[in-house]
Amino acid sequence: MNIPTVQKDMELLKCCVLVPTYNNDRTLKRVLNEILLYTKDIIVVNDGATDTTSTILQDFPQISQVHLSKNQGKGNALKVGFAEAVARGYDFAITIDSDGQHYPEDIPVFLDALKNEETKNVLYIGSRNMNQLDVPGKSSFGNKFSNFWFWFETGIKLNDTQCGFRLYPLHTLKNLTFRTPKFEFEIEVIVRAAWSGTMVKNLPVKISYNEEERVSHFRTVPDFARISVLNTVLVIIALVYIKPRDFFRRIKKKGVKRFLLEDVLGHTDSPKKKALSIALGLFVGLSPFWGLHTLLVLGGAFLFKLNKPIAFAFSNISLPPFIPFILLGGLQVGGWILGEEQFLSLENLKDNLLAFKGVKAYIIGSLVLAVGVSVMGGIIGYFSLNQIAKRKKMSLGNG
Repeated sequence: MNIPTVQKDMELLKCCVLVPTYNNDRTLKRVLNEILLYTKDIIVVNDGATDTTSTILQDFPQISQVHLSKNQGKGNALKVGFAEAVARGYDFAITIDSDGQHYPEDIPVFLDALKNEETKNVLYIGSRNMNQLDVPGKSSFGNKFSNFWFWFETGIKLNDTQCGFRLYPLHTLKNLTFRTPKFEFEIEVIVRAAWSGTMVKNLPVKISYNEEERVSHFRTVPDFARISVLNTVLVIIALVYIKPRDFFRRIKKKGVKRFLLEDVLGHTDSPKKKALSIALGLFVGLSPFWGLHTLLVLGGAFLFKLNKPIAFAFSNISLPPFIPFILLGGLQVGGWILGEEQFLSLENLKDNLLAFKGVKAYIIGSLVLAVGVSVMGGIIGYFSLNQIAKRKKMSLGNG
């Protein structure tokens, strides 16, 4: 792509280049001069630099600049830059680090992809060649670590979730709430964007790790700790809210009948795996661990590599209308096992549960009930699904 075409595309797409910078005076001037070859729509956020950054930026009056009085972290600098870009009427922002590791000549890669995308609600992340010889080992490990948790939290598999060379849809971001101010923001923003329905994709880009001129402000221990804490919080939110929300949205969109046909019966998993998923869902749904059912069923399905939609669907045996009967069933089974009085009345259910012997009976009884129902449900599910699979195979063969 020639440079005039890039400049025109930047204008048509209302796209700018956002450069957060902090104490990168050895590379900043070169980076800005290279970006200016492709566009004049540039915003630099000086994140309280204490080197000669301010002096360097005086030589670029044609560039929009935001100067922060003190260093507050890359995440905060990006958020400030996004707000400035929206105020200036931009719809998209391509972020480039000022340490020289990104090649501005890859800007057309993002523009071409955006022009050919059906929806403009998309966030592109540069995908680096992590097998490149000059890539530090800690960067490669950190990227794999980040990729795994991003997939767990969103269900989206990416090759690179840490590259700072990105294209952001600004009007999507302004409707989201972010909590983090430093390097971990670049994880939070893509997770929350994905949760909001934004497509998150990788695009191949070149990378340079010239240790002689590059200055990285990533502090391995504290910043990695902050990212770990963030991922812990995001995993909890994903398990408790996002995944159940998406599950019910999928059912609502498809309808119960179509969901069962496509996501349960039509899934490519084997009858055995589906049956085990049914058993897991029933066990968790009937277990006494109220408030943790979603966390347990999705965590269990992930741990044992089972079908998450099926397991989650059957765990909803504990929906509100069924709860009194589940509680009563646990009490009845527990009372029978302990040889104590029977808890036959729904009217006295609350009093029985509040009594110590009632709690003891319920916990024991619900676990036994959960095991029994899950085993029975799994066996019935296996034989039923196996028969359906055989009939489907026979009909395909006859066809």
